[in-house]
Amino acid sequence: MANKITTKELMTQKNDFVIIDVRELDELKGGKIEDSIHMPLGLCIRNTKKKQIEDMKDKKICTYCGTGYRGNIAADELNKEGFNAVTLDGGYSTWT
Repeated sequence: MANKITTKELMTQKNDFVIIDVRELDELKGGKIEDSIHMPLGLCIRNTKKKQIEDMKDKKICTYCGTGYRGNIAADELNKEGFNAVTLDGGYSTWT
């Protein structure tokens, strides 16, 4: 399991992270974290394994989904490939 960051922590450290939204396109209707990158979970995993996001390796990454489950999977996969990733505890539902 990936390390988690709370909403309060992320709000104060937002500029220190590349924030990746791993939800599906239809889930974005309810809003998203400002300046986050939309990369659905499957694409995030593929991009990681195919080394297509290597430019993010030197950055801190925070992933999130709706409730935290997929965000955790994404952060875990990123960490396995050498990234420095955490996930937003509770997902976007805690942000709003």
